[in-house]
Amino acid sequence: MKITIDKNREVGYIDPDIYGHFSEHLGRGIYEGLYVGEESEIPNIDGIRKDVICALKEISVPVLRWPGGCFADEYHWMDGIGPKENRKKMVNTNWGGVVEDNSFGTHEFMRLCELLGCKAYINGNLGTATVREMSEWVEYLTGTGSTPMTELRKKNGRTEPWKVDYFAVGNESWGCGGNMRPSYYADLYRHYQTFIRNYDPENPIKKICVGPGTDDTEWTKTVLSACYEGAQRVFHGFMDYITLHHYVWPDGWNGKGSATKYSDELFYKSIKKALYMETIIRKNEAVLDDFDPEEKIALCVDEWGGWYDVEEGTNPGFLYQQSTMRDALIASATFDIFNRHCKRVKMACIAQMVNVLQSVILTEGKKMVKTPTYYIFKMYKHHQGAKCLDTYLSDVKTEGPDDFTIPKISSSASIKDGIVTLTVSNLSLNEGSEVLADLGGDKVSKVLEAKIVTAKDIRAYNDFDKEEAVTEKDFDGYEIKEGKLSLNLPPHSVVMIRF
Repeated sequence: MKITIDKNREVGYIDPDIYGHFSEHLGRGIYEGLYVGEESEIPNIDGIRKDVICALKEISVPVLRWPGGCFADEYHWMDGIGPKENRKKMVNTNWGGVVEDNSFGTHEFMRLCELLGCKAYINGNLGTATVREMSEWVEYLTGTGSTPMTELRKKNGRTEPWKVDYFAVGNESWGCGGNMRPSYYADLYRHYQTFIRNYDPENPIKKICVGPGTDDTEWTKTVLSACYEGAQRVFHGFMDYITLHHYVWPDGWNGKGSATKYSDELFYKSIKKALYMETIIRKNEAVLDDFDPEEKIALCVDEWGGWYDVEEGTNPGFLYQQSTMRDALIASATFDIFNRHCKRVKMACIAQMVNVLQSVILTEGKKMVKTPTYYIFKMYKHHQGAKCLDTYLSDVKTEGPDDFTIPKISSSASIKDGIVTLTVSNLSLNEGSEVLADLGGDKVSKVLEAKIVTAKDIRAYNDFDKEEAVTEKDFDGYEIKEGKLSLNLPPHSVVMIRF
């Protein structure tokens, strides 16, 4: 098999925000996972876990989405500000029916973003809130001068406004966010986005519109029509991003299966569904190209990842699952797709950051463990802010059951400061792969760094109090031959090589 990399043909800029994260008030994602409170015995900074912050800084988190998800459309931000003892409690009706004390609110989230050095993506409540409530949240966060909300913010200890990079009007409005029809949501979006004011003209908030959760593009067409009107399709500038959600349910919504005890067939189904991300993106790209040939609107895949049955003995509403080598391959193949489509895909957020679904970190009391997915983020961070290079795969073999055949290889390449980063995944369950990377007229002169993530067993995972079974290691299975790079990839492995 061969990968041809054309160093002279750049696909586009890989926005670092493609490697973003999502943290919802769901299970132990916020409380216990990220936030333990200032009085906790677990080392923390303003109540936020030190160990988690240190681990996340290693993978260069560019943007974080909060407070949901489905939770966003029942979240009333004023309940989460002011003295903690006075904050209103609430029942999380979406996830487990637990009572939340709102001790993690706006100030705590913005502090988390400061500690991570990342952008803030806030998801507004369209489902159960008024346009005034959403508008006042924006004013509280970013307002200047002496206004009611800025004075309230100052009273609560924050004098200077925060910088909010992204603000979404609702979430999954076709489902948990209100079961709306696309035309109804489109009109509401036009209405609500009007009042997301830019108090700092030099740092305007980018507005995010809810997009589809399937490969049906009718929702996309309808909401775009709300921003493009008339025969000439005049653009009103109402949106900067439109979202897209895609989860890997190995055997459908009612047959998600175990996160760790899955058959070979379910493995192939999982990878096949992960690769379907490219089809969904292409379909929505086609609609965007029709409406928006000037590329003013970007795609934001702000929920993606593997979704399985919860771990035995845990609350079904907490969505706590383990992460195996299968998830590492789902992540690497997905990132390759995002990289190759970076002209339209400008942001993505894995679901989720800690203790929920395909998380990068798991915690249990004082303990913390990095998942296989974490190490894929660590390897792929070198693509952030680079130019994606055109790559062509030839002689690629396939394998798997008839209905779920997959290509054995996934890859993407980028260049930054004269250094090429090549990521290659061997998606094969049991077979190694020989891959030749060819730069055409150019030659590989020196390998600067080579890493691999793999395991003996595809079902291997990292658990508390055990040596990590899946981690990043140095890779020596390469050779430079006449300026070309020959790679010897073990089964189910991900390799990153910089030269």
